[in-house]
Amino acid sequence: MPTGCTSFKVRQLMRQVSQHYDAELAKAGLKATQYSLLGHVLKFGPLRPGELAQMMRLDASTLSRNLKPLVDVGWLRVDTGPDERSRSVAITPAGRVKRDEARRHWKAAQEKLNRALGMERVLALHAMIDDALDLLSSIDNRAGHGRSDAGERSLERRPTGKRPTTGTVECNQKTRKNT
Repeated sequence: MPTGCTSFKVRQLMRQVSQHYDAELAKAGLKATQYSLLGHVLKFGPLRPGELAQMMRLDASTLSRNLKPLVDVGWLRVDTGPDERSRSVAITPAGRVKRDEARRHWKAAQEKLNRALGMERVLALHAMIDDALDLLSSIDNRAGHGRSDAGERSLERRPTGKRPTTGTVECNQKTRKNT
């Protein structure tokens, strides 16, 4: 039986990893969450906010809060969708430039983390996170609390057939290259 609180341990790890990426991405004027959002919209957009939230495993209010500063500075835009009631999120030319500028900082953070943990641990961590997300998603869905990830599964498949890692888009690409 594990000792200690799993939630606390995962939050400790998340805080440390987030601080690591945020410190490097701050050199480009972004936070890790913003970089990830720009990357997802660049790769999959334009797309409806609901689709983006589902893909990134965010609730609607968190996505809205994270989109606002990126829209305000002109890196993303929210347009009217196919009908007047729907919306579509797209990256702007300035957003592409900002994301490209930040990419080298993301890469530096990723490589530093890979060196610190070792590639074998990073790959094991990604696999463990993917498995845990799948297992916890099935528990949440049975309880009626989770969101379906069917849209995400249809967009991209890992060679193993499992759902892709839901971190930044580059993390997905890095994982696929190393598996």
